[in-house]
Amino acid sequence: MFDSAAVLTVFWVYLAGVVIPGPNFVAVVHKAVAATRVEALALVAGIVTVNLFWSSCAITGLGIVFAAFPWAALVIKVLGAAYLMWFGMRLILNAGRPQVLRVDEALTGSFRESFFQGVVTNIGNPKSMAFYAAVFSAAAPAHVSVYTFASMLAVVVGVSLSWYGLVAIALSQPRISLAYQKARKVIDRLCGGLILGLGVRQLT
Repeated sequence: MFDSAAVLTVFWVYLAGVVIPGPNFVAVVHKAVAATRVEALALVAGIVTVNLFWSSCAITGLGIVFAAFPWAALVIKVLGAAYLMWFGMRLILNAGRPQVLRVDEALTGSFRESFFQGVVTNIGNPKSMAFYAAVFSAAAPAHVSVYTFASMLAVVVGVSLSWYGLVAIALSQPRISLAYQKARKVIDRLCGGLILGLGVRQLT
């Protein structure tokens, strides 16, 4: 039986969770202004892919797994924080430096790299893990039908793709990209500092 109330609850809970700025948002913003629109959307695709994975785990009992094996949540938390700190420091240290790609890497290489960056950023995002393990899994009832399960996943994909895709498209406009180039060093350091701070906060 299709549970429309459960799907609607997941929609509102997920919408509230995804629009709150975090590492994913900062990564999308930086990629959109610093790279091409295709690369920004590739990063969004990586983030959405991980959201689909986390939501599937949450609906099928992620909270129970972490409750039974708290060390697993701790390991993911530490690794995620370490990645965020590394990513933030890299942005700060490389602030203002032009990115040089070989011709054969310009299309497929940059797309793959951006997609992988989106995947790793979201997997290493402690905010995502905590949200899906606690809030999302509580909002999604157990033992749902296949149609309800598929609808919940569709909500996650639709909302995250729409939100991050809109941010990527809006900020990859030529005028905004030109403004970024003029203040690249400052923006890179600001984004790097935000991501580094989120990683440090997660560890402490």
